[in-house]
Amino acid sequence: MSTSTTAEQPFTLSVPDSDIDFLHKKLDLVRFPDELENAGWDYGVPLSDVKRLVEHWKTKFDWRKAEAEINKLPMFTRDIEVEDHGSLNIHYVHQKSEVQNAIPLLFVHGCKSHLVCLVRVVAVVLNHPSFHVVALSLPGFGFSEAPKKSGFAGRQYAELFNKLMLSLGYQEYGGDWGHNLGFHAVTHYGHKHIKAWHTNGPLCRPPTLFSHPLLFLRSLIIPFDKATKAGLEQTLAWYKTGCGYSYLQATKPQTLGYSLADSPVGLLAWIYEKLIGWADNYPWTNDEVIEWISVYWFSRAGPAAASMIYYEMTGGGVHDIFEGTKWTSVPLGVSFFPGDPERLPKSWWHTLGKLVFQSEHDTGGHFSAYEKPEKLAGDLRTMFGKGGPAYSVVGGKPGYD
Repeated sequence: MSTSTTAEQPFTLSVPDSDIDFLHKKLDLVRFPDELENAGWDYGVPLSDVKRLVEHWKTKFDWRKAEAEINKLPMFTRDIEVEDHGSLNIHYVHQKSEVQNAIPLLFVHGCKSHLVCLVRVVAVVLNHPSFHVVALSLPGFGFSEAPKKSGFAGRQYAELFNKLMLSLGYQEYGGDWGHNLGFHAVTHYGHKHIKAWHTNGPLCRPPTLFSHPLLFLRSLIIPFDKATKAGLEQTLAWYKTGCGYSYLQATKPQTLGYSLADSPVGLLAWIYEKLIGWADNYPWTNDEVIEWISVYWFSRAGPAAASMIYYEMTGGGVHDIFEGTKWTSVPLGVSFFPGDPERLPKSWWHTLGKLVFQSEHDTGGHFSAYEKPEKLAGDLRTMFGKGGPAYSVVGGKPGYD
């Protein structure tokens, strides 16, 4: 495996005026669809919501103000070579703690998200214990270069993550990841480099007699309680009524891409539906929504590029996202937020790895790093702090002076 990376370059976000002008021309030309009477959310995003947000985007939202806030982050780029895929220029935040023995921690956002959603949690996770925080934009998201050819899947993401951390001088580190990619990273680089990992999106398979015989037998003997049954029923219902986006992106992302790349209003509706549906009654402001969508619209590779990950991670819908992963004894922590649409049984979490920490919250959803940053940061501090199950897992870097 090649270890080639280039030197770090400071990054300042500066969207050209011509791109902003082009966006406003697109918004001026919008043609809205009709809507059935009393449709509500049953058919998708209500027309009134989209019209309100488009008007705000056109007349009130100040991208330069949002851009200035983003630029307060210590941002950088560097080229990282991924085997069989050449070099990719990757955008990331590197927020170093003043504590010399701070724990290196890699944050990785999930899909329908981007690095900006991690800003809040980065701000509150730096102390007690202290972390050196690295948060990257996934390839094709935000301001990272997109892969140039097909086949960029779990192993390639894992390689990229590890090379980024090694290039920053972190031979050992912990991680808080969008679950699917974290599972791949730990599979390939656990123990030697990744000393512990945490996720707030614990997707997992049910145990089988062959994969996890003890868990399987336990599931036959001990029935699920009412809350677990209700959560599983909700999840199965969501698979039927809420996963159309995933099937489309996993099988025909290019077809969808023409609409996302050409229509900012289409992009808005596509993502806004998830911001509402996957959050836990979070009171989104118009500015928050539009900033979230604008990062996609102004992204380096264009808004269609972020859909490709679904295809690559499933082989075009042929296999599931767990292909190529395996159980590992690297310490695992899980935070559960009830507003996430997938509420799988807690007993299944053990199929992922050596579960040493788990926390259940009363509120919060899929975007917990944005909705509830203090709660997510608190779980990380408990897991990695003094007395926690992952305390001092990174050699010589316990997070305290």
